[in-house]
Amino acid sequence: MSIAEQFAALGVVPVVVLNDVKDAEPLADALVKGGLPCAEVTFRTDAAEESIRIMAQKYPDMLVGAGTVLTIEQVDRAVNAGAKFIVSPGFDPEVVDYCIEKQIPIFPGIITPSEAAQAVKRGLKVVKFFPAEQFGGVATIKAMAAPYTTLKFMPTGGVSLKNLKDYLSCDKILCCGGSWMVKGDLVKAGEFDKIAQMAKEAVELAKEIRG
Repeated sequence: MSIAEQFAALGVVPVVVLNDVKDAEPLADALVKGGLPCAEVTFRTDAAEESIRIMAQKYPDMLVGAGTVLTIEQVDRAVNAGAKFIVSPGFDPEVVDYCIEKQIPIFPGIITPSEAAQAVKRGLKVVKFFPAEQFGGVATIKAMAAPYTTLKFMPTGGVSLKNLKDYLSCDKILCCGGSWMVKGDLVKAGEFDKIAQMAKEAVELAKEIRG
């Protein structure tokens, strides 16, 4: 399966912030045990690069990628560490074109029709929609999907168990990015059993919604 197909099968992509590399392996273990073998590790902490390396090495079948990627240099560092996909918060043509050229799966963030047009022009099929809730959520995605029929969306930002059904019920939404099952305080407290349970609940709810 392609990465997009794997995202769709899971329904939810955990967006992970790791401040300490010691948490990388137990967090990966918790997600795998919870039936959610996937993580978008945000590249905005000093621990991100090494955390991706640890997760990719210890769990080679896990879908580990890098999020909040802002530069080409970060793309190279993330991929060299073992990231299988790149996610950016906005649409940076330089970063997107570099990933396409190198055949690195890239899911850039968009929020406007103009950015959607740039994605379509480059042949991209899936884009991140961020920050989702702050920019109209499902209603905006549906409106934007109408003219851009080839695009599927990964809303991230403000997505939770409470509104997951609203999002995943829309056929233009591939999956949702969320951090509610991997919150920083749970990671910091070492509550990996709780994370595993919350991951399990997220996957089960996604499957229930999509039948």
